Amino acid sequence: MTSRKQIASLLGLIGVLGAGNSGVWAIDVNLSAEEAHKALETGRIPMEKANSPEDVRKVLQQASMVTRVGADPEKDPCGASAILRTKRYRLEAFGRQEAAESKKRKTDVRMPEEFIRKVMDMPNMEMEVQLCGDDEYFAEGALIELQQGSKRIKPIDIGKAERGRKNESNGLAFRSRFTALFAYEQFDPNASSVFVVNLQDGKEIRIPADFSKVK
Repeated sequence: MTSRKQIASLLGLIGVLGAGNSGVWAIDVNLSAEEAHKALETGRIPMEKANSPEDVRKVLQQASMVTRVGADPEKDPCGASAILRTKRYRLEAFGRQEAAESKKRKTDVRMPEEFIRKVMDMPNMEMEVQLCGDDEYFAEGALIELQQGSKRIKPIDIGKAERGRKNESNGLAFRSRFTALFAYEQFDPNASSVFVVNLQDGKEIRIPADFSKVK
């Protein structure tokens, strides 16, 4: 497989598996090459050790919890929360994918250096917001901003909200999610923050986020 085709293939795989991080530091905006490779390894090793579908589920569940801000879905299934897809998030996600693909192909699969650099140079942090409402279209047209003290930071892009899915737990009837992109240069990656979601019906949802606990 050529380098170009391999990069295209790996780009398609990076979003397949969930990801997380393994420490308690501020969001890392500037990663060295060594730190990037360590992030890949951090994601890869647990997946290499996972020998059953249940093991894989546990690895992914644990990883997703570390980058989540807001409500804990295990304790509050309908509480508002968000997963922050930082640079380490994406690299560790790919480390897990490397392990999964290596097992499948019975040969080592590794991210090309060119693509590692692309991840390191990403200017924006993507977040996936998850929340509940009264009807399946409650999240349509939702707006979001990041508040840090008196500073109000708008996203550079907001994705279309998913049509709500029926919620099997108690509480509000439907669950939905949408994504938003925030430029690293516009916010303080060390600051305690609040994501504020405004719905079309006038409801405001606040998601506290302590960036000092996310890499």
